[in-house]
Formats: sequence, C-alpha cells, structure tokens
Amino acid sequence: MTLNSPAPSRLGWLDALRGLAALAVAMHHFGLLDKLPHGARVPQYLDLGFFGVMLFFLVSGYIIPASLERHGNVRAFWTGRIFRIHPAVIVTVVGCLLVLPRDATSVQGFAFAHPLLSATANALMLQDLMGVPSTLGVLWSLSYEMVFYYFVTALFVLGWHRRSAPIAFGFAAVALVLGAWLPIGAVTVDLASTRHLVVSGAVLVVTAMACLATARPDLTRWGALLLGGLGLALITLNGRAAGFETMLIFATMFAGTVLHRLEHGQIDRLPALLCCAFVIVCGVTAGYLYDHGTALWHTWTASWTAFSTAYLAAWGVFVTGLLLRRRHVPRWLSGLGTISFSVYLLHGPLMVFLAWKLRGHPLTGWQGQTALTLGYLAALVTLGHLSHCLVELPCQALGRKAARALDRHFPPPAQAHADRLPAEAVPAART
Repeated sequence: MTLNSPAPSRLGWLDALRGLAALAVAMHHFGLLDKLPHGARVPQYLDLGFFGVMLFFLVSGYIIPASLERHGNVRAFWTGRIFRIHPAVIVTVVGCLLVLPRDATSVQGFAFAHPLLSATANALMLQDLMGVPSTLGVLWSLSYEMVFYYFVTALFVLGWHRRSAPIAFGFAAVALVLGAWLPIGAVTVDLASTRHLVVSGAVLVVTAMACLATARPDLTRWGALLLGGLGLALITLNGRAAGFETMLIFATMFAGTVLHRLEHGQIDRLPALLCCAFVIVCGVTAGYLYDHGTALWHTWTASWTAFSTAYLAAWGVFVTGLLLRRRHVPRWLSGLGTISFSVYLLHGPLMVFLAWKLRGHPLTGWQGQTALTLGYLAALVTLGHLSHCLVELPCQALGRKAARALDRHFPPPAQAHADRLPAEAVPAART
C-alpha cells in the first residue's frame, strides 16, 4: 500500500523543507533567538541548528537513493555528487581566504597549521570522522552525507538497496542500546595517527573511485565495498560526535528512504510506519538517556531536551511537508530551497565578515539589531543566489557533460537492476 499515487516530477515541497532547514541553521548561528525577548531561553529546550541539520538529513535520505536508482548508473551518480558539492565548497573556502583577514577568518586554524593534511581530509569530505577539524565549521555534516552515499552505493551494487527499513531499524537500535559506549576518536589519538588515517583513507577512496569510474560490474562492486567498509569503520571507531548521535543520523536518513519507498509502493504501510516510529522513539529516548555531561560537548546542544525536541520537530516538519506535498508551495520558499546549499555554506563566513566590518561600531538597541538582522538576511540570500547561479549551476552542467562523455568513451554495460524507479517519478536530486 502507498501513501498516495506517485508524486509529481517536481518535488517543490522538498525545496521548501531545504529552505526552512538552511534558514534555521543560519538563524541559529546568527543568534536570532538571543535578539528576541525571552528568546535566549529557547536553546535550552529546542536547538534550532540541530533541527535544521536533521531536517536536511531527512531530505537527503528521502531523495539521494532515489537519485541513484533513477538511472542505475553508479558512475554518473558519483560524477554528479562531486560536481554538485566540491566546487561550491572550494569557492567558498578560497573566497574566505581572499576576502577575510587572518585574524577574522572563518577558516579553522588547523587548516593553516597543517594545510596538506587539512586539505586532504576536507577534500575527501570525511574530516569529521578522521579527527581533522572542518575547514568551515558547517562542513561537518557533509562527512555524514558522504558516508551515507558510500552506504547507498554499496547497497545498490549488492542489490540490497530495498532493505532500507531493517537498516534504519538496526542503526536506531544501536543508537539506543550502545549510544554511550561507542568510541569517539579511537583511531586518531595523536597527530601521527591522524595523518596515517587520512593517507590510508585517501588511498582507499581514490582506488574505489577509480573502480567505479570503469563502470565494469566486477570493479564497481569492489569499489562500492571499499567505500561501504571504510564508512562503516569510520562511524563505529572514529566518530567526533557522540555515538548515539552518529548512529541516529544514519537511522534518520535511511528512515527518510523508507518514506520514499512507501510513497512509491516499494514497501507495505505497516512495516514502514513501524520503522519510522521506532526510529523517532529511539532518537528521543537516546537524547534523554545519553545527552548529558560531556556528551553535550559532542552534540553541541544545551541539554537533552534541546536535542530530543529538535529531533522530534524535524520529523514533524518533514512529515507535514510530505502530507502536504501536493499543495502549492510559495515561490519564495521553494526558491530559498534551490539556493539552500550555498546559503548553508556562506552564512558563517558572512557573519564573520559583518563582525569584522562592524568591529568597534556595534549596532545596539532593537533598531540596530533589526537592521543588522535584515541586512544579514538580504546579503545572505543575494550571495546564495549568486553562488547558485555562478558556481553551482555551471558546475552541475559540467558534471552532466562529464558523465555523458564517460558514457560515450567507456559505455557502461546493461544495468543489472531491473527494479529502477521510473524516470518520471524521481527528479534529479539537488541536495
């Protein structure tokens, strides 16, 4: 049974959710709540940044596996991902280095002290799981996105991609039962071990990508297994976040995939809803049980209430969006979702830039704070739009050309999976 008939090809409601998530994270870091009457008390009960990130993860879980299954071409999937993510990140980091002075930069100090090590780990997008600080603070979430791509690739190649529900169940159960005992940074105990992990990880990833690039079924299988194995080892042995949060992130993303499968009739209603309910309960309960004391340093939340309430709120907003997906979405909100990746990347550097320019001339009073907030939002949307038009779209187009060129010169064999989603049912992912 399905929720309804197949969704329309244009998933504007997902854009709307992306826009809300990006805005929530940007406003959290900007400290908007601190500027509102009694707003400073809200983070104790609901973490706006964690809400936004978990909403992003739900969206990714819903659409990313469908993006791969839409064409069944692993090489094209990874070509698209690389051209989708890396250019915008590189341009943002280079822009920070060129525009902001060293004493007022948003680039982490580790990048200056160990440039090659930092650049390698961040280029792999695995830095948060390799003991290396993110070049920009918000890039931590991309490490978990990247490992999710590894898992999705391995499952698809093995033919296990329809098992989203038991996988989500498993991650949620581990988060609940072993959430306080999973090791944090067990491999990268010093600089030397960090360097060893980054170098070995780079060798594995490059080898795996070379195997995927051949599009040969046997080599694609090897490459996918390398990626999946590396991802599993990193999240179980060397996470930076608390263990329950790490496992909950993957449970959430695979639960998002379950909802997509339910919508498209690939799973029955009862097991799908039981799976999602179990994941939600485990998430809220794990926060209650484990997000105390030093765990708060790893979740960046003020209390277990802030963690659990934000997690529940992210689910509530996502499910509401799913149920209302056939309603008209305001154009400004879907437009914000279109530029959400650039907004996510740029909001931190923009805050640092404003603080640098206003150094010694703070805006005080409600009038000054209102002007600062409106100016910040206007500048952020403008920069996000420019980045999307000048960097994201051209690089995505270049990625499609590169994928077509690879297919022409090195044609992939006939696809092994006959159960791909109809092309009209799933749009190209823009997460």
